[in-house]
Amino acid sequence: MSTIPKTIHIICGMPRSGSTILGNILAQNPRFHVTPTSGMVELLAAMRTTMEKIGEFRAAPNEEAVMGAIRGALFGYFEPVDRPVIFDRSRSWLFEVEMLEVLLRRKAKVIVPVRDIPEILVSFERLWRDNKAVRTPIQQEVSPVEFRSLEGRCNVWLQPAQPVGRAYIGIQDALTRGFRDRMHFVHFDYLTRNPTGALQDIYRFLEETPFAHDFEHVEQVTMEDDLVHGVKGLHDIRPAVRPVPRRAREMLGALADKFKGPFIWDEYIPKEKR
Repeated sequence: MSTIPKTIHIICGMPRSGSTILGNILAQNPRFHVTPTSGMVELLAAMRTTMEKIGEFRAAPNEEAVMGAIRGALFGYFEPVDRPVIFDRSRSWLFEVEMLEVLLRRKAKVIVPVRDIPEILVSFERLWRDNKAVRTPIQQEVSPVEFRSLEGRCNVWLQPAQPVGRAYIGIQDALTRGFRDRMHFVHFDYLTRNPTGALQDIYRFLEETPFAHDFEHVEQVTMEDDLVHGVKGLHDIRPAVRPVPRRAREMLGALADKFKGPFIWDEYIPKEKR
């Protein structure tokens, strides 16, 4: 059991925007531990809700004790990790920054991977086509009619309760709630085009000592069973960081214009870094 004090940071952004490859790059640093897609925020929120509903806690309310119990669950979960800096990766954290900061007793640091939405939709479409012959994703089970057309599939993924729409709303609302200074945006195109520059920016944001990462040999250390989500290959990465050609016009046609920006993060990322 590790007794190393832990510093916890968050990776929380848009889907199909490089969070998995970024996490595995960061994990090359022997100080850093990066989770696969994490359910920690849902667990802590559920714990909070459960304690609110228990009559004995309601009869003798003690907010500090409740948050102390939840804090213990968060740090206790990572106690076996033998690295001092933890990155918990979940697109739900931006909805719970207030709770996170009470638990951490400091301002949070959230790395926010983003990407132009038409390219995100292309990535989802390619995954759907790759899986179409042998499996049905959860979204298609819920919206079978919409999944009969390209536009319908894009509209489903953009719904507020679905991956793209929900993540966008989370970023938008965190900015509305005043958490801009906790958020560091990393554009997928810049990360894959200039990983050295992108990582230098991240280290400055984290106030960590720079580390010489190997972008030619990125080992995947965060493993997930993507079939749980009904989509094989959802979190697979390539071993070398390379620019990814934009394919929105090719695959979406006129829909590329329908879903183009400006996006909420554009004003926070210089043009040369997106």
